[in-house]
Amino acid sequence: MLQSEYLNRLYCQMITEDKAAHAESAQREIRYINGSTAKYHGRCVSTLYIPKFFTREDILIFEGLIQTLYGIFGKVTERYRQDASYRLLFGFPAELESLILRKPRYKSNIPIARIDIFYNEKSKEFKFCEFNTDGSSAMNEDRELNHGLKLTKAYQELSDKYQLQTFELFDSWARVSLGIYGQTKGASIHPHVAIVDFMESATNNEFEVFAESYRKLGATCEICEIRDLRYENGRLYGTGKQPVDLIYRRAVTSDIMSHFDEVKDFIQAVREDAVCLIGDFNTQIAHNKVLYQILHHPATQAFLTEVEKDYVKAHVPYTALMTADYLPYEDILNNKDGWILKPLDSYGSKGVFAGVEYASKEEWKEIVDAHRIEGYLVQEFCVPYLTENIDFSKGADAEFIKVSNLTGLFVYDGIFQGIYSRVSRGKIISTQYSEIALPSVLVEGQEGK
Repeated sequence: MLQSEYLNRLYCQMITEDKAAHAESAQREIRYINGSTAKYHGRCVSTLYIPKFFTREDILIFEGLIQTLYGIFGKVTERYRQDASYRLLFGFPAELESLILRKPRYKSNIPIARIDIFYNEKSKEFKFCEFNTDGSSAMNEDRELNHGLKLTKAYQELSDKYQLQTFELFDSWARVSLGIYGQTKGASIHPHVAIVDFMESATNNEFEVFAESYRKLGATCEICEIRDLRYENGRLYGTGKQPVDLIYRRAVTSDIMSHFDEVKDFIQAVREDAVCLIGDFNTQIAHNKVLYQILHHPATQAFLTEVEKDYVKAHVPYTALMTADYLPYEDILNNKDGWILKPLDSYGSKGVFAGVEYASKEEWKEIVDAHRIEGYLVQEFCVPYLTENIDFSKGADAEFIKVSNLTGLFVYDGIFQGIYSRVSRGKIISTQYSEIALPSVLVEGQEGK
């Protein structure tokens, strides 16, 4: 059976056989990416020469892990709705709790997500890193990276041996979200869609591609600053005179709650069911990192099946609130490489501290003690899977390097749709630690096709 590990070795072998030619083709890729729309606040995404390979076996594993995870998400969401004592475990503010407890307009608890996992390509074992819901991004990065990849010599050589496919992430989401909207009472055949965010945080190039996908399916679409939405006479409006039927929410919940008084029209329209919100605020149940601790809590374990309990134990890293009485404080200090600190509700890896990044126990102790506060948790540190790669950005004399891997699974209405791959030269894969994005490729067939 074809294995991603074998494909990585084969790619390295092809590069070694004609390194100068591959380095030259890498420059074509780099020039394309630097001129592409794969930018965030003017900064272009960086990449390496070897993409991430996945096989049909990997996809089946991903589909299975998502099915089990979403079954657990469904049970947790339902218990949150029904049990006031269970809601206390999450500690959400009253304004957010009231938004979550509104009657759902459609069946999907989590319309869109990117589930980030530490995936061992050899053993096929995995641990969860993050559950990202409404603000899930980087679809455009993968799209543009794959365009650049196809300009390289190694990709062209591999395509002579195997069937290579990319993951389609735009038209599929437009279809799925319009299908969810179609379940709602009074749904329009040709709805007006608004993609909304706080524009200082937005990935606008990506929004433009999504907007075009909606238009191809017969909807109209605009991109809106969430603060500028207007609620008038029972309808919500964006920049023009056409009322909004469907919101594709990219503004993450933490930002909305931080700017609550600035988005009152949006909130009122949602409360009064004047617009269909995808995703709704109940997605915060899965998105907030406190869920990692709650999944291990006896109150959750009590309503899970034995299979689900084993799943949580095997794949959800041990997690504790930094203010908890049972905090394993001495072990956190003495075994610094085994722990990582994270804010409960953040994105872009902001405010993350990993013990492996600190040279001394004394320095690590200062970090730990400074973050024994509300809003922080400590989590078992998962050592990422290593693969070989090469960076030709500075010329043909580049050497192969080991990189740490993080695999993001795009999930649309509970169904696997694609992959976003990131690597790092160190053990931490995050924006603040200079992460690198790689194109994700599905490889099928026998050598020689």
